[in-house]
Amino acid sequence: MAEAQNIPAGSTTAGSIAVAAESTVATRMSAPPSFDVADFPVPHGREEEWRFTPLERLRGLHDGTAVATGEGVKVDIEAPEGVTVETVGRDDERLGRAGKPVDRVAAQAYSSFEKASVVTVAKDAVLTEPIRIAVHGHGGTAFGHQVIELGAFAEAVVVIDHTGDAVLAANVDYVLGDGAKLTVVSVQDWDEKAVHVAQHNALVGRDASFKSVVVTFGGGDVVRIHPRVAYAAPGGEAELFGLYFTDAGQHQEHRLLVDHNTPHCKSNVAYKGALQGEGAHAVWIGDVLIQAAAEGTDTYELNRNLVLTDGARVDSVPNLEIETGEIAGAGHASATGRFDDEQLFYLMARGIPETEARRLVVRGFFAELVQQIGLPDVQERLIAKIEAELEASV
Repeated sequence: MAEAQNIPAGSTTAGSIAVAAESTVATRMSAPPSFDVADFPVPHGREEEWRFTPLERLRGLHDGTAVATGEGVKVDIEAPEGVTVETVGRDDERLGRAGKPVDRVAAQAYSSFEKASVVTVAKDAVLTEPIRIAVHGHGGTAFGHQVIELGAFAEAVVVIDHTGDAVLAANVDYVLGDGAKLTVVSVQDWDEKAVHVAQHNALVGRDASFKSVVVTFGGGDVVRIHPRVAYAAPGGEAELFGLYFTDAGQHQEHRLLVDHNTPHCKSNVAYKGALQGEGAHAVWIGDVLIQAAAEGTDTYELNRNLVLTDGARVDSVPNLEIETGEIAGAGHASATGRFDDEQLFYLMARGIPETEARRLVVRGFFAELVQQIGLPDVQERLIAKIEAELEASV
């Protein structure tokens, strides 16, 4: 089954979107979540959630001046049998169920899309082939929305591939029924001038398992991804993994929130990045909130960064807020450093040239997370991208 969809930007008037469940948490220092753009003031860069982002490079996505231009983006969906793929209007009740926008750009995207893609995996269906969603930019500005919904005890893998050139603001919803298992691999491999700002909302059902792998490589002037997880019932598990390789002049920002709002749920976050070149800037914000009702929570978050050259900058901020003492475990860690000279010396002392030794160190740094993808063709492609990035640094 395949579907092609062109997504232009629509009007900037907020539409009426039904919500079955929502998180009331954005961050403690931001406006409450809302579908209405007017509920969010225009950011100036001094706000906590925007202080690292180069607003002047967002092409008007943050202040309402961005409108549909050019061909926008085209979405192609390839899905195996047993999967329903639909193009729906703004009034479809399935839109927005996983969570409301938490900043002005996400609200603008919700208010401006005309058509959305809804991919549904039926109850008890276990897919043996991945669902592949190709989002390709053809220039200009676009607003998009996608929904991936799994029925109870369904199992699926989804690969979302972003390529081409565009200014794109989008929201993606993942809704998991009870006992469902979903793995999503979102690859950002844009051309060098692209701008991509997206909010990913996951609502995890009872005893359901959600794995997200966010990979940001290649070009892209500014990429800002905001994965968020909330739980609809006890027993849910979420794993959020990420890899990013930031080149000269690029801004790559990953802001995460795991909202433990339900008892006896688990989460594990691990993001790793490498940077090279003058003006390369990576930002990682990891927020975990354990609400008073979320007894028995077990959570951990980690961020590691490897700086390959002078002139690169990393901002890494893990945050953990606990409102109950009845938890199974909670912790976080963050570290940023350069190549380990001892590792290089060890490899070179055994006859490995310095250039090859550096490649081995970086490949080893990313290997654990690449293996989480579980799709050989995607893993091989990413390893090739890492090799290509390293070729440029030597």
